[in-house]
Amino acid sequence: MSVQASGEPFVVRRDVFEFLLDHPELATHLTRALRLARYRIWRGPEGLWLDDGWGVVGQFSVVYAASGTRVVYARGQYQSGFLPSIRGEAVVVIEYGVDPIGDHRSLISPAVTGFVKLDSGFFALAGRLAGAVATAKAEKEAKRFAKIVTRASRAIDENPAHVHEQLRQRPDVPRGDLEEFRRLLHLP
Repeated sequence: MSVQASGEPFVVRRDVFEFLLDHPELATHLTRALRLARYRIWRGPEGLWLDDGWGVVGQFSVVYAASGTRVVYARGQYQSGFLPSIRGEAVVVIEYGVDPIGDHRSLISPAVTGFVKLDSGFFALAGRLAGAVATAKAEKEAKRFAKIVTRASRAIDENPAHVHEQLRQRPDVPRGDLEEFRRLLHLP
């Protein structure tokens, strides 16, 4: 099954946006510290792990990163109280156009394409039959992504020291990433 959706364009410092794309563990700490999202990403011995807060848990890796594009491979499962676990894998392509608007800011126009393969034949068939629902869900997630980035960017712009302090107080934030983020924000 595949889905494609575009998010609303948003204004952000490009360097901050790309830093957060390239440091997803820190990005989820940021969104959780600002109470913008439930996602949690952490590093384990085998790589990066994701819990979306709604039942999806799995391992993922960024397999390609270039200006305007990130490609992510994920393998995991959806755990529901009513159905057996649904296992599968996905490739997610995040593409974004960048239009500089001045003052070190850019208008970012995101588009997300997802390719999902479920391990269960029954659920794969059900997924194909529910293609319209999956497309609507993907569009909703792309719009949510844009809103989260917009709100996080606004918080960083309005009070970068406060945002950094909120991150610093979280005990499991990767200290190296936090230090890089501090320098990116030009904080003492």
